[in-house]
Amino acid sequence: MQRHHTNNIDIPRAAPRRFIFVLLNNFTLLSFAAAIDCLRLANQMSGENLYSWRTVGEGGETKTCSTGTMFTLDGDLDELHRDDTVILCGGRDVQAATSKRILNWLRRESRRGIIMGGLCTAAFSLAKAGLLDGKRATIHWENHDSFAEEFLEVELTKSVFVKDGNRWTTAGGTSSIDLFLQIIADQQGEELANAVADQQIYSSIRTDQDTQRLSIPTRIGVRHPKLSRVIQAMELNIEEPISPSILAKDVGMSTRQLERLFRRYLNRSPKRYYMELRLQKARNLLMQTDMSVINVALACGFASPSHFSKCYRAHYNTTPYRERGAHAARL
Repeated sequence: MQRHHTNNIDIPRAAPRRFIFVLLNNFTLLSFAAAIDCLRLANQMSGENLYSWRTVGEGGETKTCSTGTMFTLDGDLDELHRDDTVILCGGRDVQAATSKRILNWLRRESRRGIIMGGLCTAAFSLAKAGLLDGKRATIHWENHDSFAEEFLEVELTKSVFVKDGNRWTTAGGTSSIDLFLQIIADQQGEELANAVADQQIYSSIRTDQDTQRLSIPTRIGVRHPKLSRVIQAMELNIEEPISPSILAKDVGMSTRQLERLFRRYLNRSPKRYYMELRLQKARNLLMQTDMSVINVALACGFASPSHFSKCYRAHYNTTPYRERGAHAARL
């Protein structure tokens, strides 16, 4: 324990809180860098050694992030202290990066009551280890559908980050900053957290009440309230698609008016746009889960595998089976 002197009296100073960053293969550099930089700046702005950190990973030597940059690790998956905080850093192909050794280590260390967090896609690893059962969590929006299909025991949200007891998860990207500013605020006070945000020129600090994706008008580049409501209804009803006539009626317009609206702003029919949403979800499920092609088809509102395959081929110029095989070969 460090000590500092005031009026010739020794006052013990608390040891720095230690964060253990577990780097998975193909981890997202931005999420990791954003988190660790918050801790560095907290030390710098306070003038104290409030935080320390180590990078570890399976093998204990090096890990490569999704940009191809290689990092030298501080150590292997060793035994930790009860006061450590584990931050798992995920990224591309998190299923392949989550090995049996990683899962066993997570389960073993969690028995100490250690706080465990997952950045970007690492919520998958925590859930696979059974550490998010009965908990609220979040994950990058691209992995949301596959996660929801596989981990029914987890209350999945679309928040930027979630802190549920000793389990923390983020949606990836800059959401690491939001989580770590919250951690600093909780542990050291709002003033220091705001000073860190100022250093990062981060002016729009988000809370766990904020959602991770851009609003529909921003995403599609169109600000039309009725169009936004229809698209939101489509996104929420992928497994059991709603007919264009009902979608139109729900926003107080005729089917023909809805057709004109979609043609004008999105250059496609409502039916075509809805189909593209369903096929996009299907592709995510094929890439990110072990669900059978039949179950993927059903989850995306297709009554038969043959109809699903026909639509998929027309849009992606390949069959669902070939898509999955090609993805497996890449891995």
